[in-house]
This record gives sequence, structure tokens and C-alpha cells, in this order.
Amino acid sequence: MDDRDDIRSSISSVLPELPGSILNIVEETLQSLGVETIDDFQFVQEADLLCVLRPIQARKLVASWKQTCKYNSIEIPLHNQISQGPGIQSQPDVNPSTSSSLLTSPTSSRSSLSPCPSPRIQLNADWVDRFESPTERFPEALMQCLERGKRPVPSLRREMIRIVATEMMKACPSPTKHASTEVAKKLVGKYPQSLKDVIEGEVVGTGYHSLVKQLQARIDNKKRHATPRIKKRKSLSDNSDTDEVPAVMKASVQDTYGCVKWDMKLMPVTETLESQNEKKEKMKILWEQGTFNPDEVKELMETTYYSQRKAINNGTALQTLREEWPFLFHEIGISAQYQELTGLPLTETFLKSVGKKGKPLLNFMATVCANKTRRVFETLTKLKFQRGQLEGCSDDVKDMVLLLLSYFNEDEATLFHYTEETNQAADIQVDCLPVTPCIIVCGASCYSANRFMLSIDGKIVNDKIVQFIAAINVMFGSYYCLNIHYPVKLRSTLEFLQRYVCVVLLIQDGTSMCSVERRFALPPSSVQSMEEMPGHASTPVHMEEAIERFTTQQRHRHPLSCA
Repeated sequence: MDDRDDIRSSISSVLPELPGSILNIVEETLQSLGVETIDDFQFVQEADLLCVLRPIQARKLVASWKQTCKYNSIEIPLHNQISQGPGIQSQPDVNPSTSSSLLTSPTSSRSSLSPCPSPRIQLNADWVDRFESPTERFPEALMQCLERGKRPVPSLRREMIRIVATEMMKACPSPTKHASTEVAKKLVGKYPQSLKDVIEGEVVGTGYHSLVKQLQARIDNKKRHATPRIKKRKSLSDNSDTDEVPAVMKASVQDTYGCVKWDMKLMPVTETLESQNEKKEKMKILWEQGTFNPDEVKELMETTYYSQRKAINNGTALQTLREEWPFLFHEIGISAQYQELTGLPLTETFLKSVGKKGKPLLNFMATVCANKTRRVFETLTKLKFQRGQLEGCSDDVKDMVLLLLSYFNEDEATLFHYTEETNQAADIQVDCLPVTPCIIVCGASCYSANRFMLSIDGKIVNDKIVQFIAAINVMFGSYYCLNIHYPVKLRSTLEFLQRYVCVVLLIQDGTSMCSVERRFALPPSSVQSMEEMPGHASTPVHMEEAIERFTTQQRHRHPLSCA
């Protein structure tokens, strides 16, 4: 066992319940202090560990190490003394009184070897208690709001978070959540009317939860590695022709975010090419028969996932995919492919998120956005008239999607194509359909329709969808499963649904089978803010801040079109 393993085992033996991630941080902290062997533990003080451990945990470690080093410091010199013969004079004579003193008071002799604590160590010992927010560095507009008891606008609140987090990291390179909580508590105690979490006059939770989350998010962002961990696609020149690039080379694998199995290198050990083809042919027969067991089809789709991904990533034409893998465009097939691809159950994740966040988002749109934007107000009035007395989760989802389209001022016709209620797939004018996935609504509105279809690349691929939520899931899942980019006309709405409702971080940057625009991803800082929206006891101000940040980042993005 080397010195690194000795250090790690010495920590885990005293604190066996310590999580692996914290154990790694403690080990790195000790190495940064210069600890190379277990003998160096005698020079470690409690203050050195308070930035990564709780006080009791730090005291346990230091006490255990002191006891170990105490016996080592006694036994080694005495062993050397006894082992030397009477004629050996290499070591100076030891005075008996000195030996007695060493045996009775080992700590006193060791204390003389201990280095004097540095000012930095003394500062880290109680930096949280002595920390004062640098209000002198706050913008004048922010100080005006704080002194007058007014709530600062989101941009000023973010600036305050940046300043405070930077100052905290000067005092301690890795502040803990406990430290952020104490700092947030002081800030809210000093300026309660401006910073406390309040909804309709009622204090939410502790009153400083959102401030703690923002401080921690900022600290985490500053601690992230500057070097990207994923391989990005090289930008093409304006004169380059994407058709000359092999389909398999148009996208690089980014399993780090979003997709966990975008490109399988090896076939499962239980499968062969013959077994994959047999199962594919079996699914074709089941599709032609029209009657099938959903569980059986799901199992077949899961076991043939390897062959499906190879076909999709190799740029197989849409019509060929429909013939070879007909269930890939059915709700069962899309859900199975999506779960294998992202590790998330599509319908279950969607319904869980809508149940948790749908109502607060709709309330925010109706109370805040409608009062600020005339377009949202007019859409809200129109939807109330169309919906009438209808109630239910499905109708809430319709409200949510249509209001998001209005809020981001994006093209509803690119997402929904309305047709007569009695029209069949052959009656649809495909020339009017967009190339990206589009929901065909068989009725005058989403509320009155009882049947939906899905079109991709101007072709109807599924004409038997009976529920709106199923249509949304199949549409959204097809972007992932078929490597289709978000169109510019819908990028903000789909990106918001991806992050806020479907809870997928960064989508696989695949390439489309048709000529559509590149999709746009958000930085993790914006994602974390959206995840802290309703459902996590956040305030309306916090929600407004997150949506404002999302909208600003989308507005400043420069679209790149695929040739």
C-alpha cells in the first residue's frame, strides 16, 4: 500500500460514514497542505480541515492522528536507543531525566516541533463567523434598493451573488453549504424586506433558501474546470458542403450530457446479427398484423437498440427507417428508444414534472407575464375561451405549451398543423408541413381535437395518436431518437421544455436527416436556476429571474444553419 492509500485509509478508519466525494476532497486538502505520509499528520491542525469538514469530524480526525503520532514519537527513539550496543557512540547519551520527561510528557516535546499556525489557518478557523458581505462593492442601484427595503431586480441580485461568492472564496477556496447558509442568513437578517423569500406576504421556508441555492450555484460554477470535457464538432467554412461529409462523421459522441448510449460500440453479449435480424422481422410481422402485446414490443425494441442506433447514426433515410423499424415511430417504440438513449422514462418523467411544476408555471404566466406582455395576455384570453370548462392534466399541458410559444414569440405553425376533424392521413396536404417533427391536430383547436398525427420531414409517420400528451411525448422524443436539431423558430420553447419539463441537461448534438438548423444548448448555470423554479419553494422573483436569464441567453445566441 503506498502513501496515498495510507492517508485515505487513515481518514476512512476514523470517519467510516464519510461519503466518497467528501473523502476525496479531504484527501486533496491534506495534499495541498503538504501532507505526504502519515507521519505528517502530527502537524495538521483542526483549523486546516474546517473548510471541508464539520467541526466535530475535524476534531475526531485530529485527535486520532495526535494519539497515533504520540506513540510513534515515543517508540521509535526508544527502540533506536535499546538496539545500540554499549560500544556504539553514534548517538549522544540521553540523560535519564530527559528520558523520564519524554515518557511522562510526550506532548510537550512534540509541541516544540509543531510549526506556529499561520494567519491563513487562523482565518480559516472561524472565517464564516467573521465574514462580512462586501457591501461597499455593491452597485449603487443595489444599495438603494437594500437601504429602502425594495426588492432588487434580477440583474442586480445576480451581481450581488457574484460579489459575495467571490469574497467567500477568497476566505476559503471551497466554501461548504453550511458556510453559504450562514452568509445568506446574515444577508437576509440585514436586509429582510429586500432579500427574504416571500409569497403573498407569507415567508417561504427559512426565508433564505433561494439565496443559499444561488450562492452555492455560483460557487460551483467558479470551481468548474475551465477545460471542456466533451469533444466538440469542428466548425465548417461557409463554402463547405455538409452532403460531402459522411453521416456518421457529422456528429461526435457526447455521452457526458443528455444521452448515455448515443453510439454503442459493441453489440450486447447475448445478441448476434442473426438474432437482431430475427427480432426486427418479428416486429415487422406484428406491425402488419395490427394486434400486438405492448410489453412484447417494448422488450423487442430494447433488445434491438444496438441495431436501431447503428441505422439512425449511419444516416439511414426516413422511409427506410419506417419500413425496417415501424415501431420506432409509435409511442411504445419512441419511449423504449428514448429510455435507452437518455436513461429516463419519457412519459413518466414528463407527467411527474408537469404535476410538480405545471401549475406554478401557468400561474406565473397568468399573473406576471400576462401583465407585462400584451401578446401573452391576448393568448391567455383566447385559450380561456377555447378551453371553456375543461379540466385535467392534458388541458394544462396544452395551456403550458401554447403560452410558452406566445411568451417566446415563436411560430405555432411550426409545431402544430390544424386540419379537419374527419381528415385521414391521405387527406393531409403534406406540402404545407415543416421538415421538423410537427403535431397534426385533427380539429379546430388542441382542446376540441380527439385525434392527432405526427409528421417528420413532411411525411406522416404516425396517424393513430389519441391523446395530446402522447403526441407531445412522441414529437419531443423523435428529436432525440432520430438526431434531429431544434428549428430556429421553436428553439426557445423546445429548449425550455427539455430543461424544465423533461429534465434532460444537454442534448446529444446529433445531425438531422433533413436540412434543419442546429439546436441551442444552455450553460449549466441557467439550468440550475430553472431547476430551482416552482416545486422547490422558490419565490416568484426567483422564477422571473430564471426565465429572464433563459430568454436573454436565447436572444443573444447567433443561429448557425446547416448547409
